[in-house]
Amino acid sequence: MNESILISISLVLIAAAACQWLAWRVKVPGIVFLLITGILAGPVLGLLNPDQLMGDLFFPFVSMSVALILFEGSLTLNFNEIRGLQRVIQNMVSFGMLVTWAITAFAARYGLGLSWQISILLGAITAVSGPTVIVPMLRTIRPNARISNILRWEGILIDPIGAAMAVLAYEFIIAGSGQQALAHTMVLFLKLLGIGSLIGVVAGYLFGLAIRRHWIPEFLHNLFAISLVLGVFVFSNHLQHESGLVTVTVMGIWLANMKDVPIGDILDFKEHISILLISVLFVMLSARLDLRELINLGWGMGFLFVAIQFLARPMNIMVSCIGSSLTWPERHMLAWIAPRGIVAAAISALFSVQLEKAGFPDASVLVPLTFFIIISTVIVQSITARPIALWLKVAEPIPNGFVIIGANVVARAVGKALMALGFQVQLADTSWEQVSKAKRDGLPTYFGHPISEHAERHIHLVGIRGILAMSPNETDNAAAALHYRMELGADDIYLLPSRLKNNQKNSERMSMQNRGKILFSEMTAYPSLASALSQNGEIITTKLTEKFTLDLFNKKHGTRALSLFAVDPNNRLHVFSPDNRVVPEAGWSIVYLLKPAATHGTDRLE
Repeated sequence: MNESILISISLVLIAAAACQWLAWRVKVPGIVFLLITGILAGPVLGLLNPDQLMGDLFFPFVSMSVALILFEGSLTLNFNEIRGLQRVIQNMVSFGMLVTWAITAFAARYGLGLSWQISILLGAITAVSGPTVIVPMLRTIRPNARISNILRWEGILIDPIGAAMAVLAYEFIIAGSGQQALAHTMVLFLKLLGIGSLIGVVAGYLFGLAIRRHWIPEFLHNLFAISLVLGVFVFSNHLQHESGLVTVTVMGIWLANMKDVPIGDILDFKEHISILLISVLFVMLSARLDLRELINLGWGMGFLFVAIQFLARPMNIMVSCIGSSLTWPERHMLAWIAPRGIVAAAISALFSVQLEKAGFPDASVLVPLTFFIIISTVIVQSITARPIALWLKVAEPIPNGFVIIGANVVARAVGKALMALGFQVQLADTSWEQVSKAKRDGLPTYFGHPISEHAERHIHLVGIRGILAMSPNETDNAAAALHYRMELGADDIYLLPSRLKNNQKNSERMSMQNRGKILFSEMTAYPSLASALSQNGEIITTKLTEKFTLDLFNKKHGTRALSLFAVDPNNRLHVFSPDNRVVPEAGWSIVYLLKPAATHGTDRLE
């Protein structure tokens, strides 16, 4: 018996990993393959029964998993970044969400004949989207920066807010109906909000203080984070039923906005936990679907989808965008994209069982209806959003920017030079010291590992055409190159060697070229560039003319000038590389590093 349980769990993990890999290969949200796998393994083939597999531990596992997922998401909510976004985002996660909630509830009531209680709860549950489905979709759609930022932040913010609203709706249902129930629900909601927020603030502050003052060694940060999140989640729920989700969300937001509290390592670890939990949850929750109940709902499901897709979402955007500077095509694009994600699936499973026990028989349709909405919104929007974006002319133009791996002195100098020419850059580094220097230089940055799940949410590839891997760590450069080849193609993946050797074998050089193109020159490595810049070398941009030709440029500077980039009259950036043939002409600009006279000619390092 124990052996069969172990086999089942291992197969779920393997299947979940395979689904995520397949989603990465074909560039669609992983949720699609996770749902298909769960449905095939559960109701279709009968190979997986999560309730039988985990018994009474299944729903505690779901609850704690959702708590960890929400905590990880809330750790990314930095108030400084939110303040820089347009007010429309705030409207979408407040008034707009209430509009979506109300329209969905009415559609469920009159389209499917559900009770008002279950309709209201379904509306609250399915009002959320989530970054786990939004971010992969945006990479395929590639809308303009304003649309991309709005959708990304809506996905991050709406999960904890929607979860809290679902709890409020659940409490209202359990309390009965009428004014007494409403008053009781409001009291419970205030207690839920008060207790959850108080415990979250205290826990977040104390944990942040412990990290800041080094009371906890770095190698125990992740262990303490997981233990504390689960501990306060359970404790908060013990004091006030269902307040735990508020607690972990507030705790994460508090930590994310405390000064001088490095949470990069926690985020890096937590995102791996989150992707594991998300994958396993989707497989196991979809395996619990009762397809007969879903089929019995008939055409009413189609009515519900139409109401959500063509009425609720457009009304949400119409209300939220009043007075904004968004164009009508941008509003139309926002009105089309709102896929549902993991939080909706998990909460529906939790409340469905509890309401059935409380005497609400139609609560059994919560799970199949929620999964139907998830599947239909993800599939329909994934297939149609890119053509619609092109038709509305809100898709990003031909990308011309670069993600720079590293925020060191070389990366910062190159980044500033490209930004001065109007090209989009974003520097990514795991060193907070280097990232801080880049921020002071006014450069867009990402603090963390550039190939992590967290990076997928925060390194914006809209407008990005390639990678300049300029870290002094060749392993980091190679890993980033291999990762982003699948996202951006191999044509614009460039690597700066960490050092050059006199006896470098052709096989070693070919190995680098297989990962990406050599950046700038075969005779140039990171140490020589860093040395030149540290000795007052500078990156300069010069425009070629009919009189000042490329030959004159070369005669004037000789070996002191290392050509880095060229910009043609169409404002297209060309990267100098042994693998590219770049011949600038009149009207082009050359970006080059002018080395100090005492150091030029020392590019080749042993």
